Amino acid sequence: MRRLRHLTGQHRTPYMNRLLGGLLAFNAGAINAGGFLLVSMYTSHMTGFASLLADNLVLGNMTLVLGAIGALLAFTTGAAVTAVLVNWARQHRLRSEYALPLLVEAVLMLLFGLLGATLNRQTPFAVPLTVLVLAFTMGLQNALVSKISSSQIRTTHMTGVITDLGIELGKMFYWNRTTSPLESRVRANRIKLRLFGTLLAMFIAGGMVGAAGFKYIGFIWVVPLALMLLVLSLPPLYADFQRAARRKALALALAVKKAP
Repeated sequence: MRRLRHLTGQHRTPYMNRLLGGLLAFNAGAINAGGFLLVSMYTSHMTGFASLLADNLVLGNMTLVLGAIGALLAFTTGAAVTAVLVNWARQHRLRSEYALPLLVEAVLMLLFGLLGATLNRQTPFAVPLTVLVLAFTMGLQNALVSKISSSQIRTTHMTGVITDLGIELGKMFYWNRTTSPLESRVRANRIKLRLFGTLLAMFIAGGMVGAAGFKYIGFIWVVPLALMLLVLSLPPLYADFQRAARRKALALALAVKKAP
């Protein structure tokens, strides 16, 4: 329980950030790949939606323009909700500042897994509600990991991760002259190499599991992933609940003591 509390808790370490980042990268890969089988869109790929918006504004295809706008707004709203929850928790000095967005994501995924078949109805944005829910969830998660790691880790898209991985590989294979001073030699950051390699591997593994799950099981396959996120989010929330209960009991005792 203590490890789980640290994993989504207020006090962070690089190891905990890497571990949580890997788990959430797996989750994002699963949702992204599995969602593609359902709606033929990668719902965490906002670069693609931004390009889709620009292309179809020029081509005059307003249906696709509306769909792209809907996905972009849903993703942005999800990220904004994370910022609101984290900052609200900080203002109230809660330990669950990072657990709250994860709880919201878990609930959304649970509802998606249980009610996904009913979410195919169209929206004013000319895309199914499924697309908006998945995009919102990915925005929520990406902002959460960004807040936790001070923008050093991303989990819902791999463009930056692969770029940073390539940079470190370039440093690793750089040929330093033997006559070069030690302090000026180019060296790869092994910690970053492991981090970016882990994130990419977990995202791909999640994508494979997600595609297989949605193909052979369907929407209900999301439920185990939602339960995993729920388990991760509960310890800090429970700690806050205990602290609030203690404060309430103390205040009540003081009130009774002061009463005539």
